[in-house]
Amino acid sequence: MTHETPATYRAIAALAAVITLGFGPTAGHAAQNAAAPQAMSSTPPTSDTLSAKQQSIPLIAAAMATSDMPKLTTFLNQGLDAGLTISEAKEILVQLYAYVGFPRSLNALGELMKVVDARKQRGVQDAPGREPGRAIPSGDALRAAGTANQTRISGAPVTGPVFDFAPVINQFLQAHLFGDIFERDNLDWQSRELATVGALAATPGVEAQLLSHMRASMRVGLSAAQLRQLTQVLADRGDEQAAKRANTALTQALAAAPGR
Repeated sequence: MTHETPATYRAIAALAAVITLGFGPTAGHAAQNAAAPQAMSSTPPTSDTLSAKQQSIPLIAAAMATSDMPKLTTFLNQGLDAGLTISEAKEILVQLYAYVGFPRSLNALGELMKVVDARKQRGVQDAPGREPGRAIPSGDALRAAGTANQTRISGAPVTGPVFDFAPVINQFLQAHLFGDIFERDNLDWQSRELATVGALAATPGVEAQLLSHMRASMRVGLSAAQLRQLTQVLADRGDEQAAKRANTALTQALAAAPGR
């Protein structure tokens, strides 16, 4: 399967609202094996606290997911002040289209443009950051890279009834989300998971996917203490419901991972 064709991207856009099913309860072996301690600790945690920059990421994501532009402006400024580069901010907002849709992504990118322009007018020169440093594969190589990324993040090969019923959705997950997007190395995987957790926590009705991404966050090296801090950051910034959903998901993830 190639990823460059317009037909493929039209199909991806149509399915963007359900793409999170790749981490849902129908993820088969990934969902069943996610509790295994060895899978949960494949990347050792590196810290017990989130940096100021990391704290801004789930806040940006939650504001984007709820289309709260005043909060998004505040949190984008907070992130840029904390060292988030323009490239990293763009990457967060681009990636999240796969979880909350193209319209919110496009609107958020427009808001980022306004924020960056306003900061320039105030004399603030934000670091531009960098573009991906390696070429993204194509065709079968892209699908293979995406499948490997999906398996690592999910903890096991992703299978299940939904993917038997509609195999094309997993093809799009593997080739586009975990291939095209996760192969881009201008944003690390911990930041990508912080963004995804923030967006899903702010979205009612996707608790299964939120739980899976809590597990994935620990697989890519975020510690339980950092994720507890994430829930507190959401609460401190006034999003009590998002904080409650995040805390419930974290409690469930930790209950299935003794010793974390």
